Amino acid sequence: MLECASMTEQIWDVLVIGGGPSGMMAAGRAASLGARVLLLEKNDSLGKKLLITGGGRCNVTNAEFDTRLLLKNFKEDGKYLFSAFAEWNVQNTLDFFHERKMDTKVEKEKRVFPITDSAQSVWDVLVTQLRRYDVTILSNSEVVSIMSKNKEVTGVRLKNKKEIFAKHIILATGGTSRPETGSTGDGYKWLRDLGHTVVDPTPSLVPIALKDKLIHKLAGVTLTSIKLTTLQNNVKQGVVKGKLLFTHVGISGPTVLNMSKDVGELLQYGEVVISLDLIPSLDYGKLNEKLQELFKINHTKKFKNAIDSLIPSAMSDLVISLSGIDPHLRCNSITRDERLKLVKVLKDIPLHVDKLLGKDKAIITSGGVVLDEVDFRTMQSRLYPNLYIIGDMLNIDRPSGGYSLQLCWTTGFVAGSDSAKKK
Repeated sequence: MLECASMTEQIWDVLVIGGGPSGMMAAGRAASLGARVLLLEKNDSLGKKLLITGGGRCNVTNAEFDTRLLLKNFKEDGKYLFSAFAEWNVQNTLDFFHERKMDTKVEKEKRVFPITDSAQSVWDVLVTQLRRYDVTILSNSEVVSIMSKNKEVTGVRLKNKKEIFAKHIILATGGTSRPETGSTGDGYKWLRDLGHTVVDPTPSLVPIALKDKLIHKLAGVTLTSIKLTTLQNNVKQGVVKGKLLFTHVGISGPTVLNMSKDVGELLQYGEVVISLDLIPSLDYGKLNEKLQELFKINHTKKFKNAIDSLIPSAMSDLVISLSGIDPHLRCNSITRDERLKLVKVLKDIPLHVDKLLGKDKAIITSGGVVLDEVDFRTMQSRLYPNLYIIGDMLNIDRPSGGYSLQLCWTTGFVAGSDSAKKK
């Protein structure tokens, strides 16, 4: 892919460990400021996870240009990010890609994608930047430890026993999601060895497996406007609205991914049920009136044919089965009790959670170095001033929708800038 370097004897201005989005952004930025930069990647090529993100389309960022509103999506962690986002925000990200001839488009929930619908377009921009500024890249280079002396990092030791020295090190090895792409959590161990406090990673944005066998027949079906209510011991725990995708084992889609971390925490205390509301735009009373009107208009039609005008046809068999109404019954023969039961079904299909799928299916993982140990004005470690910690190495929760990659672009740019200025 890229020409590998064999020069490990010199002392590099900046050494970046990890060729994912944050690492490539950091390396390109530092080199553009004149630093001699070495980028180490354990895989045979850069950006393996980047190329599969967003189903291969790559959700580059979220088009929320008010930084305060954007950072609210990071919940309590957002307060740490203001200084970093003051230096590199959403508009800066879009300008960066647009100036390099990668056009974008905005879709639902302000999700930004390349106009090509291909993550390869994002990869191409980043790699072109690395080449333009002569970043040296060593692929197939697995780091086993970070060396340090007198509270400064000095370099790294590779699996092949070679040692590489640098004035500054940027750690961008990612979390533990999608381990087949190289994200195996190595950086967490190195940070612990250096004395940093690291929160153990858990799957954060991940599909949910269900116990309900009937649901499994719906694999591939997408519902665009639903409501999901999480319950434990019949007590409401949370509510989300949006899109839902049924899989062979359960549910996925942006709405599910964003609620998965909370569901995972609840599972530690007992059974979790997710109530699916197929028609959240109507309350029970309004939906009852809607059905009365529907059955009146279609009074001679069979129930199974009339219900298709209210819900996606792919959901009909499940709804009919749960309602207990004979699918061949004429609409004018449906009783009041049957209609009210149907209202209940449409507003409350119980989905019994089995488990969260593992890290191999996670989009991101929660966990990483505790935020008080990082100076977000520069992304420097507060324990080792010439060590920078960026991207998924940080213990920051964020939803799906472009927030994770924006965190990578911002922290990578800030670390690349500061490390180059201090070269």
